[in-house]
Amino acid sequence: MERTIATLGTPAPWAMRAEDTRGRRFPEPTHGYRSDYARDRDRIIHSRAFRRLEAKTQVFTTRYSDHFRNRLTHTLEVAQIARTVAAALGLNTELAEALALVHDIGHPPFGHAGEAKLNELMRANGGHFNHNLHALRIVEHFEQRYLDFPGLNLTFEVREGIIKHSRDYSKAEFPQLREYLLDLRPPLEAQLIDWVDEIAYNTADIDDALEAGLLDLGMLCRDVSFFGAAYARVVAAHPGGREKLKFNEALKHVLDLLVTDLIETTQQRVLAAGVSSVEGLRKAPKRLAGFSEDVAAQNAALKRFLFAHIYNHPAITEDRDRSVKCLEELFAYYLGEPGSMPTSYEELAEMEARHVIVCDYIAGMTDQFLLRQRREHFREQRTVCARAIDRVNCAGQRL
Repeated sequence: MERTIATLGTPAPWAMRAEDTRGRRFPEPTHGYRSDYARDRDRIIHSRAFRRLEAKTQVFTTRYSDHFRNRLTHTLEVAQIARTVAAALGLNTELAEALALVHDIGHPPFGHAGEAKLNELMRANGGHFNHNLHALRIVEHFEQRYLDFPGLNLTFEVREGIIKHSRDYSKAEFPQLREYLLDLRPPLEAQLIDWVDEIAYNTADIDDALEAGLLDLGMLCRDVSFFGAAYARVVAAHPGGREKLKFNEALKHVLDLLVTDLIETTQQRVLAAGVSSVEGLRKAPKRLAGFSEDVAAQNAALKRFLFAHIYNHPAITEDRDRSVKCLEELFAYYLGEPGSMPTSYEELAEMEARHVIVCDYIAGMTDQFLLRQRREHFREQRTVCARAIDRVNCAGQRL
């Protein structure tokens, strides 16, 4: 049974107010009826990088179905949960929504496997790749939409949240990020994003795994006790219901449990810390958003199940490994062949290390564009990449 929680008044004293923003890198006049954070949200939605999320893999490719989440639909689900949690806590929902919408725009093709491979390739050349830091490069440099300034000219708090929503950075290791108050916590709106992201993908990946025919429901109920308990309650109440609808109802209860616990636990921690302002929250010795110990343990069990039985399933890893191999080969080709990238990137490579620009170019690609580029540059070879393209293109015909 869903329960009502006691939400805090709006706005809470530790909510980030748009009028208190540290501003934009290039000053702009205020808008007549949109706050600075609402304008940031809208600029993100209208960016090219945001639109490309539609063609980037979340976990499952269209090999099995057209109904799976991609990076874009996942991002929209994160934004919906973020607004709900922020509103319940009396936080700035426009800032939370902007941060949710921008949190994945730095992801390269092929999900986390693509990110890991790009980081490996960059480290071999003395660099590194992190999708949050790359997202900052996108909004500050790559998006060119305005006459008066480069990038999207987002507010300080959104730029800060892009890099700090999921981790802390040291000044010694990342001196280029000094302006982002690395010795302080980010606002609570930013702290929430990593948690709502996890809620969104954990629950969605179970749903997509069932759609793909890869989920053993009995094993899930046995290994993940809070899902098993929810499913048992649904079956008891609807013994004659369709199996998929019973699963949907149980998953809804799991999502509600995770969101409710995040709201309640975060609220309790803020109050227990005696925080009465954004600055007080920033100076807290640790981040205050998160799950209770009990729900964190249950959520960890769900993550272990997903890694053990879904993410490492041969049907997933075969496609992933083929695709990542294409990324690796294309990186090596662009790195070793001056003149092989579009003119704008070749011009940038004359001013900055070539491996950095190659990484930027590849990270911005969609899955299918990368595979097409690999095929065009190696047309004479029928490589694993060509087979990967054929598999994706023929998926709809086999279903």
